[in-house]
Amino acid sequence: MERFSLDLAVSSRPASLSLSAGLPGRRYLSVVAIVACWQIGSALGLIPMRTLAAPSIILSTAWDLLMHGDLVGNLLVSLARAATGFAMGAAIGGGLALVAGLSRIGEDVVDAPMQMLRTLPFLALVPLLILWFGIGETPKIVLVAFGAAFPVYLNLFAGIRGVDTKLLEAGRVFGLSRRALLAHVVLPGAMPGLLTGMRFALGIAWLSLVVGEQINASSGIGFMINDARDFLRTDIIVVGLLVYALLGLGSDALIRGFERRAFAWRPSLMGR
Repeated sequence: MERFSLDLAVSSRPASLSLSAGLPGRRYLSVVAIVACWQIGSALGLIPMRTLAAPSIILSTAWDLLMHGDLVGNLLVSLARAATGFAMGAAIGGGLALVAGLSRIGEDVVDAPMQMLRTLPFLALVPLLILWFGIGETPKIVLVAFGAAFPVYLNLFAGIRGVDTKLLEAGRVFGLSRRALLAHVVLPGAMPGLLTGMRFALGIAWLSLVVGEQINASSGIGFMINDARDFLRTDIIVVGLLVYALLGLGSDALIRGFERRAFAWRPSLMGR
């Protein structure tokens, strides 16, 4: 009787639910529908070329830029700027988080200025950075570093202060020194917070780079977008925006992949 009722419950499920559950990539159907409507609207003249290029034209333009090397060259420049700025910001934010998180005196010295600085609209600092560093590569990299430092600081600081006190007490019972507690208990316990901060920092780094490459750039994806704007090339503009989006998605996936491998033992990550 129990087997019959179970089979009846399974067979009574809506057919649409079973069908949707079996469709691979169903979460992207809405994206495909939007792109299809976009293409149809462009073909019918409902979306003018000057307003937004058709997806087919954008794909063709992306292929041409790739074949001529313009896309790869500008992409490499943007990657170098983002990587340098992110590394600087993560190092500064992580170092200050260690100082503030591991010491009450360090917290008193570091945390208040960091909380003040993080509330500043860092994109509005562009004129000041130009006055300080000129219009070369330095202000672009500094802007990325400034934006990336705060997420790393906040999340690592919270991770350090959120380490279970029972683990610390257990380490002391086993005779671990302060340095051993830091290396084997505190830092591993704070690592998830650090990785979360790095994911946020990467997103802000790409946002900062978009703005930074508006500063008298002669290369990079931002330069390519600015140059296309002057000639009303919406297809190139969209290609540049898609490159930024893919870079952000790829860098986030890289951090998440590392997180899965490093913390595969955590039950909360088994389903991610």
